[in-house]
Amino acid sequence: MNADLKTVETPSGKGAADENFPVGSFLLPKRLRPHVMTYYAFARAIDDIADDPDTLPQDKIAALNAMDDALLGRNKKPDETLAKATALRASMLETNVDLAHGSDLVSAFRQDAVQSRYNTWDDLIDYCMRSASPVGRYLLELHGENKAHFEYSDALCNALQVINHLQDCADDLRDLDRCYLPLDWCEEAGASVDMLREQVSPPALRAVQMKCIEGTENLLRQADKLPGKLKSKSLSMESGVIISIAWKLVDKLKRQDPVATRVELSKPQFVLYGLKGAIKGLF
Repeated sequence: MNADLKTVETPSGKGAADENFPVGSFLLPKRLRPHVMTYYAFARAIDDIADDPDTLPQDKIAALNAMDDALLGRNKKPDETLAKATALRASMLETNVDLAHGSDLVSAFRQDAVQSRYNTWDDLIDYCMRSASPVGRYLLELHGENKAHFEYSDALCNALQVINHLQDCADDLRDLDRCYLPLDWCEEAGASVDMLREQVSPPALRAVQMKCIEGTENLLRQADKLPGKLKSKSLSMESGVIISIAWKLVDKLKRQDPVATRVELSKPQFVLYGLKGAIKGLF
């Protein structure tokens, strides 16, 4: 792809402050925070490419391939339009973290460029294993943790991804014609994707949401084991914060309809449940 900067990146304007969960917070070791933010900048850039409503699928794929090539060192000469991928490559090589944790994200966002529906929960989790799990795996490797604990970080990251899908279910359909609700569950409940366009969720659609919430709770029960497995107290506290916030968001999603309103934590709730999680992670 012979692209200038505008065609490689399509910035949405979103940043770390717009995320539901802390990114590179003060709980992490100061020496590692710049690496975490380099990873986040790459992830944000490729996510924005995949989600840009004004870019054709084939152009998204081309841009994502260019970012992946730069990350994996396939380019014969430097390309300033791929700076975030080049920076992440340097960071991951310096810290001895597997480049796959960046490349797997690209794989997921390529899928987003061409696929807008998911037939089953297993299909959705397969997507999450590439769109979310690499983040947790990256953080564990960055902190020198045992890869045997990936199963717990995978569960946490996949849960966070489903929570995000539920929060954004109406917006995703309206803005991107994308729906992550398993279609077989919709069929069983008598729900349709178009119900996401209504002002409130009909009972059939709400039943599908609740089934997704149940699946998310199962993932979070597995994720609850993560802080106690970690050597790094900093990462244990960070994961405790994220788990605590995730459980509270799930509780709110059970009580509030994400089609009717934006389901999120208030700033005081974010601080309160973050503090509870940090304390739990510490001890």
